[in-house]
Amino acid sequence: MGSCGRSSLSFFSRPFHLQHRSSDRLLPSLGLTHLNLKRRLSLSITSFSSKILSPPPLSDKDKVKVNALPRGAGEGVKEDARSKMLQVVLVSPQIPGNTGCIARTCAASAVGLHLVGPLGFQVDDAKVKRAGLDYWPFVVVKAHSSWAEFQEYFRQQEGEKRMIAFTKRGTKTHSDFSYRRGDYLLFGSETSGLPPEALSDCKSELYGGGTIRIPMVETYVRCLNLSVSVGVAVYEASRQLNYEQIECAPEGGSVDGEEPLFADDIFA
Repeated sequence: MGSCGRSSLSFFSRPFHLQHRSSDRLLPSLGLTHLNLKRRLSLSITSFSSKILSPPPLSDKDKVKVNALPRGAGEGVKEDARSKMLQVVLVSPQIPGNTGCIARTCAASAVGLHLVGPLGFQVDDAKVKRAGLDYWPFVVVKAHSSWAEFQEYFRQQEGEKRMIAFTKRGTKTHSDFSYRRGDYLLFGSETSGLPPEALSDCKSELYGGGTIRIPMVETYVRCLNLSVSVGVAVYEASRQLNYEQIECAPEGGSVDGEEPLFADDIFA
């Protein structure tokens, strides 16, 4: 029994020492392989994260042709003094759903809408149309390929007019500012805000009305959603103007005798 025990112990001890000596020779190789795998994994994660957080810029081929609006846009209303009382200007918006929601807000508040390129999507994108539901025919919308083109359009407009920039660094709170007829409410892209030339025009003595901010807790929120900001601004300005453009809006909800796509009061 004793000799058997010693023999068994001797049998199992020899492979153990053999494996130990073999692993000594393999450890450097295994260590390098593990390090290389970690480096590759780190590079893959970094590359994947950069693609999600910082999508590549659109090429000239992919940039939107801003003269292509959703089918039927503006056909249900006509441009008049009512639609020019307040106007929303989106400069280089990037998310189609936001633009569609803003178009719906403009239709509900009888406010004109301007889209200034370059945009981050096709204006006739399905997501834009879906977010705007069947309200696009009731939005007075104009498209401008660049800020310079919008500037030229703005200069040609008659009557009293101002450009008002909405930005986190605005000097006045949106509810303390006095709005008036002919105001253009400017909003920048979701990723970079208003461009310097737009902010400069809003601060100029000739056409600038100043810069406005919407107060919020900035400790853990970088910014409000673009469509939410537009809604806050439009309805505060409308309130100060006694909702005049809404009260004067024509009744009816169809184009050329067609029934509206959604008949119920829904909050999609």
